[in-house]
Order: sequence, then structure tokens, then C-alpha cells
Amino acid sequence: MLNKIDHIGVAVKSLEESTKFYKMMGVEPYHFEEVESQKVKVAFIKVGDTNIELLEPTSDDSPVAKFIEKKGEGIHHICYDVASVPEALSTLKDEGLRLIDEEPKPGAHGKMVAFVHPKSVCGVLTELSQDAH
Repeated sequence: MLNKIDHIGVAVKSLEESTKFYKMMGVEPYHFEEVESQKVKVAFIKVGDTNIELLEPTSDDSPVAKFIEKKGEGIHHICYDVASVPEALSTLKDEGLRLIDEEPKPGAHGKMVAFVHPKSVCGVLTELSQDAH
């Protein structure tokens, strides 16, 4: 059901500050976007075949703002590309895994996304993503 790792999400206080490291290393962000459903601004950086998604909260009640407040900046989640987020959620729910999202919602790049609770996935917040059809 998992096709590939889509990206690794990193919670940051400032996109401007956090992109400096990547620029120093010769890598420019290739996509910026505000994702209202997640209350974040994002910058995507490609390193080889891997995408890094930097997430800056746009409000104090953003899940990313709460993460930074509790744990500080750092790796926030791993995202897997799947053929169908609804089918994956149904399978996981049937197996008793704890879901954060029961239904997919809009994410960056126009994709549909949903999150699985870290307590069900070895302590790692897990995002499932599919291209919107």
C-alpha cells in the first residue's frame, strides 16, 4: 500500500531562517505554499530523490506551533505516498490503529492527506498522501 516516501516534514519557527542552511549547501527551495487546513506555510526542498518539507506555523493554535512549543524545532512527520488515502485509512482503522484524521483533507501541492497518530506508528507522526484526482 505504501508506494514511496513522499517527504520528511520538519517543524521550524521561520522558513526564512531555516532555508539559509540549505542555500549555503547549494540547494534552493523549489515550492512555497500556505496550507490553510494545517495552519502552516511550507517550503519544499529537494535533496537527491528526497523531499524535505519545512513547516512554519501561521497561528499559535497550529498543530506545528504546539509541536514546536512542546518539543522545539525538528523532524515533525514522515509522509508516505499511497494510491488511495481513504482505502489506507479504512484498512488502518479496521486494524485498530489510532487515526488523527478519519477523512482526507487538502494538503500541499493540491494533494489529499491524512495523519495517523504516532502512538500507532512506533512514535512517528505519519502522513498519508495521494495526488488529487
